Amino acid sequence: MKNIQLITPFDKLNKYFYSLETPTKLSNPKLISVNKLLAYELGFSNEDIDSQEFTNMINGTYLPKGGEYFALAYAGHQFGYFVEQLGDGRAINLGKLKDYNLQLKGAGSTTYSRNGDGRAVLRSSIREYLLSEAMAGLGIATTRALAIINSTTTAYRETTEPCSIVLRASSSWVRFGSFEYAYVAKDNIKQLTNLADFVIDESYPNLKNQSNKYEQIYFNIVDKTIDLMVHWQSIGFMHGVMNTDNMSIDGLTIDYGPYAFMEEFKKDYICNHSDKDGRYSFENQPFIAQWNLSVLAKVLSPIASQEQMNNYNDTFIGRFKEKYFKKIATKLGIVDYSSKDISFILEMFKILENCSIDYTAFFYFLSSARYDEIISHATNKEQISSWLESYKKRVIKQNLSMHDRLKNMRAINPKYVLKNYILQEIIQDCENGDFKMLNDFLEIAQNPFLEHKEYEKYSLPTPKEKAGYICSCSS
Repeated sequence: MKNIQLITPFDKLNKYFYSLETPTKLSNPKLISVNKLLAYELGFSNEDIDSQEFTNMINGTYLPKGGEYFALAYAGHQFGYFVEQLGDGRAINLGKLKDYNLQLKGAGSTTYSRNGDGRAVLRSSIREYLLSEAMAGLGIATTRALAIINSTTTAYRETTEPCSIVLRASSSWVRFGSFEYAYVAKDNIKQLTNLADFVIDESYPNLKNQSNKYEQIYFNIVDKTIDLMVHWQSIGFMHGVMNTDNMSIDGLTIDYGPYAFMEEFKKDYICNHSDKDGRYSFENQPFIAQWNLSVLAKVLSPIASQEQMNNYNDTFIGRFKEKYFKKIATKLGIVDYSSKDISFILEMFKILENCSIDYTAFFYFLSSARYDEIISHATNKEQISSWLESYKKRVIKQNLSMHDRLKNMRAINPKYVLKNYILQEIIQDCENGDFKMLNDFLEIAQNPFLEHKEYEKYSLPTPKEKAGYICSCSS
């Protein structure tokens, strides 16, 4: 570990945005999984990973040179209601290593814990650890996860559960809510300017010398958020808690809680048990993203033109739809897509819902021309058969061989996504002290387009008796 050198942001970020902290260690920490792909990228050797210092680093009892323990402050709109004081209530930062800011999630209470215990239980830590890497494996912008430890420390949620810490890594931990926190400061222009300059330095250095750099930050965030929503919706991912404090200025998927991947397609599906009104339902996600961006425009208005920002945000849904339908066409193997295909795609979604078809399995089977399997899993076989005939006629018109079309489709349609029932099986094994499935699925998460024959059954439609597992914000 002697070659690991961290840097901290304190020379660039005002004290208003952070507080120094001391982690609270877990008892009898045990390293149960390491993401070696990311570890090697960050400069950790196998010797480092095997050392006690590595486990101690995750437990908050060893700090690499140059690091400092601190938590970040932010505000946010939670389910549409503004909360002025939030912050890293159970996350403690260590510093930056190469292009990643390292953070311990579950390392004890901080200045911003608001009477919470600052702990993360094993269940929620596994969900965060695996999905961070699953999203990266799917090519979706995300925070990352380096390693996870278990312990004999417990915390009470709905029952007594073992505690864990995940070492997270991100290009930035600045959120929309960070700017909301700056906006409510008495000297908000000073704080907004400082935070915006920090964001430019860390995430958008190409904007440093532009006269309208603060408007340009916003425009870039809008662009990245559109791309993120296109990826989420096309892969069938539901975040569950799209509060402004869970929105990244880098356009990353951040803070994995009660998320889910679509099983049988339902456009209005709600994956969060705490979301009583369906604010964050699957079909609402792009609209909530735009709403969150409108909040960001307001709080940036003391240093940037709100009119320009609002006008740019007004283009969000139109641009999203244009990219989204093109993305779905690509998943269908349509290479000569035009706006005439939109009605065909919309009809497909209607039939998927009417026929109770598993979303991921549908596109995977389609990518292998396994049409009979799609029909066998449909509740209305006549309706899906009719659509498949129309589909075959549509794609055969293209100047592209079937072999090349299917090859293209298999490169974009994963065989595996980590549905909630799979995660529950992994969690149950881990709670019983068996971490094989955890580590096997880390590899599957990182390579979701490969075969992984040992786990073939998890590529099939979700078994009826295991479908519809919903988490809450406590996840």
